[in-house]
Amino acid sequence: MTRVAVLDADKCKPKRCGRLCHRFCPIVRSRIEAIRFVDDRPVIVESLCTGCGICIKKCPFKAIAIVNLPDELEKDCSHRFGENTFKLYRLPTPSPGMVLGLLGQNGIGKSTTLKIFSGEIMLNLGNYENPPNWDEIITHFRGSTLQEYFQKMANTKLKVSFKPQYVDKIPKVVSGNVGDLLEKVDESKRLGKIAEQLELKQLWNRSLEVLSGGELQRVAVAATICRDADVYLFDEPSSYLDVKQRLEVARAIRSLRNNEKTIIVAEHDLAIIDYLSDQICVFYGEPSVYGIVSNVHSVRTGINIYLQGYIPDENVRFRKEAIAFHEKPPTTTFVAGETLLKWGQIEKKYAGFRLVAFPGEIRKGETIGILGPNGIGKTTFVKILAGLEASDNGQKFEELKISYKPQYISAEYAGTVQELLTSVAKENFSSSWYQTEIIHPLRINLLFDRNVEELSGGELQKVAIAVCLSRKAELYLLDEPSAYLDVEERLNMARAIRRVVENQNVAAFVVEHDVIAQDFIADRLMVFSGKPGEMGTANPPLSLRDGMNEFLREMEVTFRRDSLTRRPRVNKEGSKMDKFQKQIGEYYYLRALRR
Repeated sequence: MTRVAVLDADKCKPKRCGRLCHRFCPIVRSRIEAIRFVDDRPVIVESLCTGCGICIKKCPFKAIAIVNLPDELEKDCSHRFGENTFKLYRLPTPSPGMVLGLLGQNGIGKSTTLKIFSGEIMLNLGNYENPPNWDEIITHFRGSTLQEYFQKMANTKLKVSFKPQYVDKIPKVVSGNVGDLLEKVDESKRLGKIAEQLELKQLWNRSLEVLSGGELQRVAVAATICRDADVYLFDEPSSYLDVKQRLEVARAIRSLRNNEKTIIVAEHDLAIIDYLSDQICVFYGEPSVYGIVSNVHSVRTGINIYLQGYIPDENVRFRKEAIAFHEKPPTTTFVAGETLLKWGQIEKKYAGFRLVAFPGEIRKGETIGILGPNGIGKTTFVKILAGLEASDNGQKFEELKISYKPQYISAEYAGTVQELLTSVAKENFSSSWYQTEIIHPLRINLLFDRNVEELSGGELQKVAIAVCLSRKAELYLLDEPSAYLDVEERLNMARAIRRVVENQNVAAFVVEHDVIAQDFIADRLMVFSGKPGEMGTANPPLSLRDGMNEFLREMEVTFRRDSLTRRPRVNKEGSKMDKFQKQIGEYYYLRALRR
């Protein structure tokens, strides 16, 4: 067996624990340095480690991970950054004229893979001490399509256009206004069409420094597409975008197929990766420890493999339980509890923007999803319910106990995650229900000893969701809880919200752009329409089917249920199913249609 040991430097605090891993290692006690300290940092010698797991159990900060992998997998090692760090096995094999989607958890190697294909990282085949040269790399991949790819890269005959994951960092390295930047990179002469498609004309004279996350994302995607390249790489192109913008970005990316370009996309939104991809590579393993790349599959097969947690052609199970979707009953059979909250017409005016919310109600035991474009008033509506904004016609909801998770979260708590949750959940923190339904599904237990100020965006999002659900409340308000989360984390988040609502007989509003997450969460939907930035209208709650139909009709996209996993699938634009559903007016099907 090949042993992979990983030490998380952010979690490891040897002075605080007294080097317990070293003190209790049986190999160290036999005077063989299986664990040694270099610059006060523990290093595990993988060739000497027996994998007994004592150091993992003794480490109070959960900083150590040790896994055993088959020896034959070692020949497929593509990259490792250093000793006791993440290890990536295999690489995807893209094909010209096809969009290859990368699907997997956070920290499993997708961004590393894109950086390898972009040339930002030169792969070392696992030999970080004496990295191979280009000839050795090309020889390693002989007989595969990657041999030609890296041959061209070595000879600088491969032009790559790469959209990075974190677009919010772009203004720190690039300055100027949007129009000048895009005109400068418009090598393929596509800018006019792309700027119109992604609605960039209104941003033309604005500086990059003042753009929102969604605006930066659209500019970054446009800049990537407008370059004249052989390979186009996109890392999470749907972040910060609403559903309509996500679909337009997906259509723009798919347009590159017409020129036989190589296109690779890493994405967490299942509906979007299904819509834009022709093929899928599944990434599996242990996040931050090791990642393995599967063979290339068709888009439907690849996504279903990921959801089922089993790869038939490799006979590998990487998840104990499948992720299952269930068709929800239509409104005529939906039964909720007594009415918790009724609201009359709500109006709110700002300089240049007006929101009107029509009367509605929410009942105990139900979750209402909120869908609509960015800048249409969804957050304003939720803030009015939370009491953070006052409506112009004086409606107040002070009689309810409300717990609110805002759209934009910041780490302002000076303490550990466990201390924060203990202070919020109080006596419930130690209950088995709290641990089973909130802590473990969101994997918050792995963050207990981390300082809140040190958390990444995804980790902070999960903690914010847990904090919101930990408060005793009658109404929970969550604004974009899936941001920064991977597929599994999004569905676990949705499951946690539903169980809290149902078990405690309370209610929730959830603002969310991920259609599949909304399908998982919502019993009914509120659809916001209007003109973003100018006028927003919040329509009364509808049944899930009617709400999705109304929303998707405006988006001009149709969904169906997958016959195997029951997940919602986006029909390819112009396909036979897409035309048929639009013809009969059914944009959202609750039952799988026969092929």
